[in-house]
Amino acid sequence: PRASSYPAWITPLGLLHLLPLIPSRTRAPPASSSSTTSRRPSTPTSSLPATNSTVESLCVALSNGGFGPPAGELAGVVPANLLPYWYSTDQFSLELIFHRRILAHRCRTADPSAAAAFYIPFYAGLSVGKHLWSGDAASRDRDSALLLRWIKEQSPWKRSNGSDHFIALGRISWDFHRSGNDGWGGSFLNMAGMEKVTRLIIERNPSDKGRRSTVSDGVPPRTAAEVRQWQRFVLNRNRSTLFVFAGAPRPQVKDDFRGFLFKECKRAGKGTCRSLDWWKVRRQNRSSAAMRLFLDSAFCLQPKGDSYTRRSMFDCMLVGAVPVVFWRHSAYGQYEWYLPGSGEGREGEWSVFIDSREVKNGTVSVKEVLEGIGEKRAREMRERVVEMIPRLLYAAADEGLGEGMQDAFDVAVKGVLRRFRGAVVPAA
Repeated sequence: PRASSYPAWITPLGLLHLLPLIPSRTRAPPASSSSTTSRRPSTPTSSLPATNSTVESLCVALSNGGFGPPAGELAGVVPANLLPYWYSTDQFSLELIFHRRILAHRCRTADPSAAAAFYIPFYAGLSVGKHLWSGDAASRDRDSALLLRWIKEQSPWKRSNGSDHFIALGRISWDFHRSGNDGWGGSFLNMAGMEKVTRLIIERNPSDKGRRSTVSDGVPPRTAAEVRQWQRFVLNRNRSTLFVFAGAPRPQVKDDFRGFLFKECKRAGKGTCRSLDWWKVRRQNRSSAAMRLFLDSAFCLQPKGDSYTRRSMFDCMLVGAVPVVFWRHSAYGQYEWYLPGSGEGREGEWSVFIDSREVKNGTVSVKEVLEGIGEKRAREMRERVVEMIPRLLYAAADEGLGEGMQDAFDVAVKGVLRRFRGAVVPAA
């Protein structure tokens, strides 16, 4: 059972503070022991004992500051000089990656009275993850309840009731929105005290006011120069296929939309569309197989997955393919800080929307829609996607990419500071 695959994570014993403005890049002195966070796993506490192999597996997945193990399987796919810096990043590792960058942020301060924002370094996703498949609702909420009980006693919280606090969550909203004792996930986001906290979450509910952050797929460059090299590589790539689809069919699901897309691809022919069935690819080879597929295609089909937005949407954008979405909430209206045009009618600059209902009832052909865009327009869209790449990944360097280039972390923190008390945000 997957409930036993995560170790318990210690609730943090401190907050990390951000100054409204520090002109220099000098790091603030380390906080005292009362404002530091333990990142060391304790003994697993799930109802079933965790084996050494499952704990070690998680430790490997979260190694290298959350980026995971080196992605050696990408040899021959990415430029050789960039390969040593590519990692197989777990999709739920945002909390570690974000925390590491916060610790090194140039605006971090040990003085809470000077702070404009308070980061809560609590790994809520890792905490609830070890109990998601458990029938015990209390175990899914225990760490979150302990955190809130502690934080409500802290002076910064008492002054603002959490309105100037923010947290990064490494799982989707659904995993934190349980009502009552029945149902899926934990109830962290429904707990008293979380109403005013800003959430940076990998996917939010349409009704959730928390902001959205993205997670890279093993693309943690160290410098702006490396990003520019990657942008040139993907922009100049010969795209021999019009569109592709990578996913796992679900024949047990009635009218499964993925099944419709596999059929669309087959009808279009191999010269126009290529598909990749996850069930037919060994897990350790999926990253390289998907990357090769996306690199060779102008467009990538992105239906819903277990939730509205699949990680694959960002995977394909990071290699310069234009995403094709079939539900508006998959990409629009929840990525305002990262993807341009949400709510402004500019989504067509970097994506294609085709209503899933029209595909299902046969009134629209995916092939015909994409062929109708034309080469010139498709190239312009790809250029827009490639331009956005830095904002969709996390730098491996603690100080960021440099040269004024913002990564996903920079975008998130600046967005938070803009929301809190009109803080002045220094240039990168």
